[in-house]
Amino acid sequence: MNVVFIEPFFPSNQRQFARALAEAGATVIGIGEYGVESFDDDLKGWLHHYERVSSVTDVAALTAAVRWVQDKLWVDRLEATIEAHTMAAAQVREACTIPGTSVRTAWLCRDKPSMKEVLRSVGVPTAASAAVSSAASAHEFAERVGFPLILKPRSGAGASGTVRVDSVSELDSALGVFGGQVEEFVEGHEGFYDTIAVDGRVAVDFASHYYPNVLEAMRTRWISPQFVSTNRIDTAPEYGELRELGQRVIGALGIGTSATHMEWFFGPKGLRFSEIGCRPPGVGAWDLYSAGNDMDLYRAWADAIVHGGTGAVPSRRFASGIVALRPSQDGSISGYSGVEELQQRYGEWVIDAHLPSPGTPTQGVEAGYMANAYVRMRHPDYDTLRGMLDDVGRTLHVYAS
Repeated sequence: MNVVFIEPFFPSNQRQFARALAEAGATVIGIGEYGVESFDDDLKGWLHHYERVSSVTDVAALTAAVRWVQDKLWVDRLEATIEAHTMAAAQVREACTIPGTSVRTAWLCRDKPSMKEVLRSVGVPTAASAAVSSAASAHEFAERVGFPLILKPRSGAGASGTVRVDSVSELDSALGVFGGQVEEFVEGHEGFYDTIAVDGRVAVDFASHYYPNVLEAMRTRWISPQFVSTNRIDTAPEYGELRELGQRVIGALGIGTSATHMEWFFGPKGLRFSEIGCRPPGVGAWDLYSAGNDMDLYRAWADAIVHGGTGAVPSRRFASGIVALRPSQDGSISGYSGVEELQQRYGEWVIDAHLPSPGTPTQGVEAGYMANAYVRMRHPDYDTLRGMLDDVGRTLHVYAS
């Protein structure tokens, strides 16, 4: 199989998709924005050929590059694994008649109001929402649904550009900065459900939990937020409803063979779907899943693309998670405390840790779970792992000046 893979160099984990495709037996043609002189020997070895373009979201440039490749060999698949690249990739697939995620599916997975309209039409429980193009339409929604509300951009990933408003005055203030979609605030615990689907059916899946919910985690410096992948998805009956919901979403949106990343809430109103990306999750989630389940999830994805099945089965041997550690202030890293104590206490359960050296510039709280320091761990018992991650968050301090 000949597979065109978009942007194999950056960010750094993109190389794992190229590696996995090559190991699965594909001939991998990379298209990206970076010069091949930046590639190491391993990445060069995994790529049969590489084409550089000015922008992988420039549909005309990407189409021209793919058609140049098609003049040389048959292209079986064109794959993109970054949210911002999915729509351009889908448009090029249709222009070049390559199988894979359609423009309609990519659009529905990017445009949140359209996504939820389709899902509500087939009975998937979601928060009330509407696309808004004026202050008047936002106020009409607020009068009908009530506060609090969430304002989001029509497309995007994570909590970027998302704000909660609790009153008419806050809504007016936020409309000057945010907009596109207004949504009912759903009270409850937040998590995500990640899959590899093959021909529209879930082949491999994982469920993870946020502590605290994302909107709070990305706004509050003193919190050391974490997300944890459970190893109880096959044994705790409560996950059955989540799995059923995820399969319904995949079917309704026309997802075929692809990775997916779904967000959900569970609270007083029961389970509610939040949104989906037709691509793998970010922030190293697949590395956590691989470490917790004795498998190479990148290879499972590549096998789904190349061979039509994932092969490996998750062991569910460990729960795995990450705790993000925020610097005491913005500036530059000046040092740490608690590292040796925690290493002695939990060293056998640490997957890895990222502790930037003193002098490294900090990044803002809103930059995410892997922006500054973090520790990733695993343990056979989910509750024990949660306690260990809590302890790391309380004990390991990151100082900045």
